[in-house]
Amino acid sequence: MHFCDLTIETKVYLMEVTKEDLMNGSVHLSEDERACIIIDQTKLPNEELYLTLTRAEDFYDAIKRLAVRGAPAIGICAAYAMYVLALHKNAADTASLLSEMKKDGDYLISSRPTAVNLSWAVKRMLAKAEENASCDPADLVSILRKEAIAIHTEDIEMCCRISEYGLSLIKPGDGVLTHCNAGPLATSKYGTAIGPLLLGKERGIEFKAFADETRPLLQGARLTSYELDKAGIDVTLICDNMASMVMKNGWVQACFVGCDRIAANGDFANKIGTSGVAILAKHYGIPFYTLGPRSTIDMNCPTGADIKIEERDPDEIKEMWYEKPMAPKSVKCFNPSFDVTDHSLLTAIVTDAGIVYPPFEENLKKIMKDK
Repeated sequence: MHFCDLTIETKVYLMEVTKEDLMNGSVHLSEDERACIIIDQTKLPNEELYLTLTRAEDFYDAIKRLAVRGAPAIGICAAYAMYVLALHKNAADTASLLSEMKKDGDYLISSRPTAVNLSWAVKRMLAKAEENASCDPADLVSILRKEAIAIHTEDIEMCCRISEYGLSLIKPGDGVLTHCNAGPLATSKYGTAIGPLLLGKERGIEFKAFADETRPLLQGARLTSYELDKAGIDVTLICDNMASMVMKNGWVQACFVGCDRIAANGDFANKIGTSGVAILAKHYGIPFYTLGPRSTIDMNCPTGADIKIEERDPDEIKEMWYEKPMAPKSVKCFNPSFDVTDHSLLTAIVTDAGIVYPPFEENLKKIMKDK
């Protein structure tokens, strides 16, 4: 396992997460701190619509229909959800508040079972509540607020570290291909998979990005190309089935993708189509990296075969982006949200604590032991 040293600049920055950083994210607390505000990612890039979430049903719906998406962003949203929901309970005693929180937590987790950050954030908030079960409800709610903000702050710091490590793997002028969306919209600050490109841009380092459109929900087209273009990065949008061509042309020197869950052996789940990109990269001898925080690593999940893959509405394939259906109504659809990339296709896993190389089963244990 290899760890890159953080630069002094990054160490200084990590000590200075500001209120502006917290308020500028795609997920944040409202000014009065009684609601969670998210940008509705289903409306981008044509409309920047913000939603105010206060009810359990609001949070469930936002997570389920991908108004908020990206493993870290879902985790931040879940943390704020547990605080906001507790705030509005007006519970008579702490025992009843804890009981209601557990019900809310189970309900939220059921919205997106594949993304480990969702359950991780909910369980962390519940654990904090249980640690302080002797407090009265008002004090407990205040503690939950601080914990949710801590989760958000930690994610900003993690994104900075991941971006720093990822930046060390590429050189000026490189072409980097990414699939789906793992930028600030899906996380915080720089994001994970495109974080190195955004950090490099801030430092005057130019790269060429290739964004897969990412069928069927088009997160690469609607979100990644939107973020990169907005940041002034040279980005080229390609259909998913064009990845082989740009690799064969020698235009891609590295592939950076995000991850929703990493198994103990290094297999990982990410947006459907990721495993195909990894296979192509292997064929063309291009380094393939997944970038994500350690909270995405699930040491209780032995291999990718143990990751539950959710299936989504068939209409996302046949109707969502079309004026009229593009397939007969009677035709069946298979619409898995994720696929699992085998660890044998991975060059390395870029985390907030370092760059983890094979053997993954051994080295992931080490990196998680330090956590």
